Amino acid sequence: MDKIGFIGLGVMGRPMARNLIKAGYSMVVHDINREAVDELADEGAAPVSSAREVAEKSDVIITMLPDSPDVEAVVLGPEGVIEGVRSGQLFIDMSTIAPATALKVYQALQGKGVDALDAPVSGGDVGAKAGTLSIMVGGTDKAFKRAKSLFEVMGKNIVLIGEAGAGQVTKACNQVVVAITIQAVAEAMTLARKTGVDPAKVRDALLGGFAQSRILDLHGQRILDRNFEPGFRVRLHRKDLAIALQTGHEQSLPLPATAQAADMMDALLDQGKGDLDHSALALLVEELGGVEVDA
Repeated sequence: MDKIGFIGLGVMGRPMARNLIKAGYSMVVHDINREAVDELADEGAAPVSSAREVAEKSDVIITMLPDSPDVEAVVLGPEGVIEGVRSGQLFIDMSTIAPATALKVYQALQGKGVDALDAPVSGGDVGAKAGTLSIMVGGTDKAFKRAKSLFEVMGKNIVLIGEAGAGQVTKACNQVVVAITIQAVAEAMTLARKTGVDPAKVRDALLGGFAQSRILDLHGQRILDRNFEPGFRVRLHRKDLAIALQTGHEQSLPLPATAQAADMMDALLDQGKGDLDHSALALLVEELGGVEVDA
């Protein structure tokens, strides 16, 4: 079994790394949050102090980081992954970043004899903990086959989309659909409330028809329960929509519904609600409609 180095032990990264430890992989871990590192060290992982050291002590390096600049810094910056890699290793970035950044990292590592995959995920912290993430992969078939057993520990729906960068394009598409659907669910349930109709019964009815979706099921229930503890934070989803909008701009493709969802998230950020779950879009729709809901 390859020795795995994991960088980025946040809400998603920590349970993903934990699942690899449980599957029997030898692990090296690093994060700026020492508490997260110590927690996994107690479970059998070896802590190290830099991304370079992770690369030096691993066969496969996995990153799960917040944004494009973070990935660039960790991989290409001082004491970064690229300073510790050797030919024959595999690098997998499971963050959600710009396709252009994924290509930049891929090309830099190719120059060192290291193959790279961009493999962003969907499924939130629930999927990360359960090992049921959807994993969208860009890169070579050879690298994908090498990584497949690792992906199968962390996810269930695993698809090689195409060449380097294709995974990130797919994730941008995913985030567009999720954002617009959450907004649709929030508007529908608020319309029900505003007209005096029980939104719980509306949700139940819609789940049996053509409007059925996982978002209506899970986030519709969150809205009913007033549970906006983050599974996926507004500010992170807004970052992802910026990637989608930028990619659309680069392709001369307007994305008007995506832009509207981004504006709604901007309003939540302005209200200091960026760390709530993205289902908190319902709070803004309710506010705009003058709908008061008991906590």
